[in-house]
Amino acid sequence: ILKGQLEPLNEGFLSRISDLLLCRWTCRHCCQKCYESSCCQSSEDEVEILGPFPAQTPPWLMASRSSDKDGDSVHTASEVPLTPRTNSPDGRRSSSDTSKSTYSLTRRISSLESRRPSSPLIDIKPIEFGVLSAKKEPIQPSVLRRTYNPDDYFRKFEPHLYSLDSNSDDVDSLTDEEILSKYQLGMLHFSTQYDLLHNHLTVRVIEARDLPPPISHDGSRQDMAHSNPYVKICLLPDQKNSKQTGVKRKTQKPVFEERYTFEIPFLEAQRRTLLLTVVDFDKFSRHCVIGKVSVPLCEVDLVKGGHWWKALIPSSQNEVELGELLLSLNYLPSAGRLNVDVIRAKQLLQTDVSQGSDPFVKIQLVHGLKLVKTKKTSFLRGTIDPFYNESFSFKVPQEELENASLVFTVFGHNMKSSNDFIGRIVIGQYSSGPSETNHWRRMLNTHRTAVEQWHSLRSRAECDRVSPASLEVT
Repeated sequence: ILKGQLEPLNEGFLSRISDLLLCRWTCRHCCQKCYESSCCQSSEDEVEILGPFPAQTPPWLMASRSSDKDGDSVHTASEVPLTPRTNSPDGRRSSSDTSKSTYSLTRRISSLESRRPSSPLIDIKPIEFGVLSAKKEPIQPSVLRRTYNPDDYFRKFEPHLYSLDSNSDDVDSLTDEEILSKYQLGMLHFSTQYDLLHNHLTVRVIEARDLPPPISHDGSRQDMAHSNPYVKICLLPDQKNSKQTGVKRKTQKPVFEERYTFEIPFLEAQRRTLLLTVVDFDKFSRHCVIGKVSVPLCEVDLVKGGHWWKALIPSSQNEVELGELLLSLNYLPSAGRLNVDVIRAKQLLQTDVSQGSDPFVKIQLVHGLKLVKTKKTSFLRGTIDPFYNESFSFKVPQEELENASLVFTVFGHNMKSSNDFIGRIVIGQYSSGPSETNHWRRMLNTHRTAVEQWHSLRSRAECDRVSPASLEVT
């Protein structure tokens, strides 16, 4: 606002206070209230600094004044030092006080801008909010790199992707004729039907044809021209509750005509996969898997039923399981007695071609590496799923319990020759596997309480390799 040309609109006290608070001033030339004297230009460049309080001189302005007095001849003549303004007793501002509180605004600004080289210039970019446009590239977060661990590399492997199995893509894309010409393992005829009234699935194994000649792994097989085939049936993923047909002697075109029933709800049956495995029986050697057929039951009409001829494909399981044994162990510390219950067995390896097996169980107590006691169950004729429910008791002092081992061996009874070995497990100090060790520890931790557990039978060679107690028995 130009000095000498602007003054309050009214000279009254209340009017002046109102104008001071609202910063309203009027121009003498145009007689209009305005905040800037843009309507009138004056030859003088001095502006009156007005305010209700005395103006305070900032430190940087005092430094600029001292520098002007020392070396600047251009600005010293026109600059007037800024002094606090005093008011007259009647509240009016005198002309002398007004002249003392003025200075040249234009020259002072230009002088200050040229004499503040040390003032830093801060370039502050505005912060943009909202969705980024298509032209701007969003900043991607940096990816944290993990340290390389060899164990993580091998853990990603899935072995079933590298095995020759029926679920592989190359087998699924082939027809039965192409599978038969590629593998030449023969074909299997079977049927399925679900009974909604009784809630069970019936699987009928009819016949097989064009089975390959037998293969001897150890050279002990005598007849290399004919096979002794039988079929094992199960509903995956449950392989424990399987069924087994009888053995057909010396034929490559066996006719079975056997039916098997699985008690299973209808909705659960649709989630299962029917697995039929054709096995070649050998009395003097291990049984050999010829081939298998798998059918997802969700792809067939179970209620209507049907029968199919399916080509056999190779199985990743070359050896047949030997069966399972259910045992119960109980130790009485006060009496120093170790009680053993042989409850049952299931899916035992068939040792007789005509009538299945006549299995029995031999129990032998070994202390350290010395055979102490031998007991055995009765044998049951013509079955691979025997129920025994027989109890045995061995005297074992508590201080000798930690050095004791129990050897369970399943044989097939044979009247004409020596008994046929089926499978074996060792429980105790020299256990034959993790499952057996777990059963023994559970018994030691729960005295006077019977502990039951299923065990998968192992071969004689496997037990002899891992358990010294197996070598001490026959």
